[in-house]
Amino acid sequence: MEHILSALIPIFLLILIGYYFKRIKFPSNDFWANADKLTYFVLMPSLLIYKLSTADLQGLEAFDFVLTGILAIFFILVFTVVINFRTKTAGAPFSSIVQGSVRFNTYVFLALISAMFGDEGIALAALLITFAIPFINFICITIFAIYVNDEKATLKGLIKSIITNPLIVACVIGGSINYIDLDLPLVALNVLKILSASALPMGLLSVGFALDLSSIKEAKSELIVASFLKLVAMPIIMFGFGRMFGLETLLLSIVLIFAAMPTAPSSFILARQLGGDTKLMASIITLQTLLSLVSVSFLLGLLPLL
Repeated sequence: MEHILSALIPIFLLILIGYYFKRIKFPSNDFWANADKLTYFVLMPSLLIYKLSTADLQGLEAFDFVLTGILAIFFILVFTVVINFRTKTAGAPFSSIVQGSVRFNTYVFLALISAMFGDEGIALAALLITFAIPFINFICITIFAIYVNDEKATLKGLIKSIITNPLIVACVIGGSINYIDLDLPLVALNVLKILSASALPMGLLSVGFALDLSSIKEAKSELIVASFLKLVAMPIIMFGFGRMFGLETLLLSIVLIFAAMPTAPSSFILARQLGGDTKLMASIITLQTLLSLVSVSFLLGLLPLL
């Protein structure tokens, strides 16, 4: 239990520090907007390339591992659609429920996996998100096209969002280097290693800065539904598929932590671009991030029993 707390508490403390910086406006709002871009386009890709290119992936049963994650996400999507048949939620708020139910916070996920399982865990996590991010993007863009009927939600936009996603590009590059057994120059590896060291702390501080506590003052049923599906139903379904495919303990632990992650701050950007309910989306992001401290702690406490 001590090991779990030592991994979890620093992550959430960094998030709280990021929120504190927001409250005192340190060093400035513009700084954190630019820092987030630096993390997303440079630091995190460097981390993924470095970890994937140097990882030992021999003998990994990757298909069942990735399929477990994809199937759990798909089943949660089916649940949201079924629930919507009964609740008749309007298109814009429903799109926020879907995003809140299927998206995940990459920064928190990778930071927790790194703290719990080290470099091997990071490489496996990177492999999972390589397939999960395009699938989730496809789901969300499709939901906007069907329920919000926004002309911006197009197939072209979907393809562009995938091939220009720096995290996907980084995973493909790192995985390709590993697959062809290419030895990068020592200087290049050291540069990637140094950049990687800054990725997770900066990412977690940015998560904290993005929190908007004022947005959750008016609790709505949509907020509760999205949070329940993401933080309770998703881990249960993920566990069921993981057991069905017979995943070994490490792989099962990673997909369960993946399932328990709060939704991504980038959900707000997509909601704003494609006509979603931005106020509800902000509420979901903030509430799930706060609740995940409890849900992830509970899940990590169960991992030794797997």
